[in-house]
Amino acid sequence: MRKSLENKATTFISLGCKLNFAENSSVCDRLEKLGAHRTLPGETADICIINTCTVTETANHKSRQAIHKVIRENPHAFVVVMGCYAQTHFKTLSEIEGVDLVVGMEQKGQVVELIEEMLAQHESASQNRIFHTERKEIVSFVPSCSRGTRTRYFLKIQDGCDYFCTYCAIPFARGKSRNGSIASLVEQAQQVVMQGGKEIVITGVNIGDFGKSTNENFFDLIKAFDEIEGIERYRISSIEPNLLTKEIIDFCAQSKAFMPHFHIPLQSGSDEVLRLMNRRYDTGLFKERINYIRQVMPDAFIGVDIIVGTRGETPKLWEETYSFAQELDVAQFHVFSYSERPGTAALRIPYVVDEQEKHHRSQCMIRLSEEKHRNFYQRFIGTERMVLTEHSHSRAKGFTDNYIRVEIPELDDRTEERDNHLFRVRLMRFNAEGDALTGQLSGG
Repeated sequence: MRKSLENKATTFISLGCKLNFAENSSVCDRLEKLGAHRTLPGETADICIINTCTVTETANHKSRQAIHKVIRENPHAFVVVMGCYAQTHFKTLSEIEGVDLVVGMEQKGQVVELIEEMLAQHESASQNRIFHTERKEIVSFVPSCSRGTRTRYFLKIQDGCDYFCTYCAIPFARGKSRNGSIASLVEQAQQVVMQGGKEIVITGVNIGDFGKSTNENFFDLIKAFDEIEGIERYRISSIEPNLLTKEIIDFCAQSKAFMPHFHIPLQSGSDEVLRLMNRRYDTGLFKERINYIRQVMPDAFIGVDIIVGTRGETPKLWEETYSFAQELDVAQFHVFSYSERPGTAALRIPYVVDEQEKHHRSQCMIRLSEEKHRNFYQRFIGTERMVLTEHSHSRAKGFTDNYIRVEIPELDDRTEERDNHLFRVRLMRFNAEGDALTGQLSGG
């Protein structure tokens, strides 16, 4: 059966969150160990794996687009669809001509075995298209730690969510909160060291909720990570403000490896809208967390999620959100327009924002984000910071500890140093595109 994967060219598409990227990368690693390889330039794929997202209707649309595009460009490939959209819309996907395998969340840990089994059947007996999923309770935690074609590693520590915010379909797509053990995750991080990795992004659906299935907690996990020799940098991906305690912030401030970088979902700057969303904090707590980070980590990059145009967001409540966002000392907003999700409690909220107004609010918030982002970068021009170079086929680039994107022209011709090397760099000026700072290697 293993021969069914030998020399198979495989294409991977990850939509949505970093968690999907980590899961796809791990599947890729397993397939490569069994003889498959990533599709080379100009090569048609034998196997295509699409890890889908369902966080918004736009995400659903992009998932369908990606599937149809893959089938069109690789008409003879074995096409696998997994991820959140595969869990919530199995019937829709099973009716797409050209899709061979749909994998539910509870089965995604067996996706490589399912591909092997079905390829062997398909090649030997020319059977009809087969679909596999089971709509049962999602209880398994599937480990994942990989870097794919990138420099930094993405380590999945947790999956699922118990929060059930009124607008969100993710608990239905990914199940209840569950996690790996601290011991198993430390072991995976140590494997990263053995592979030469220097940076790990800690990922999950609700990572601050870590520990429910192992009677542990997130704070003990990051303390254990910090003791591992060889990892230069950890970044904490999105963490709920009510779970980002002062204890965690203080630890990161004095840590040898945890970077001054936080991503915190706000979703709305109106307490009334937060209540309608069933969020577990108010604007007072959120602002307190931001101010405390600034107090103990003045240089920290703080990214914030905001959803505009949710049900119940009247013009008055939108103005509250925008005014609150203006006040926040953060580096960037990640702006999302509200999307109706079937089966969610938000559909019972009567006030509906029309699409034109959603677009207007989104553009206002994006412009505010761009202003804050540029001002944050501007603060550090003329300073020196450590930059970890990242895999690149063009200009040498990397990120500072506080997540400023830097281009380093001096390294453009030094191919061996353009990936996974740390340099002290003086930050000089904005590049031509305005999306990064140029840097000069420091002699110090």
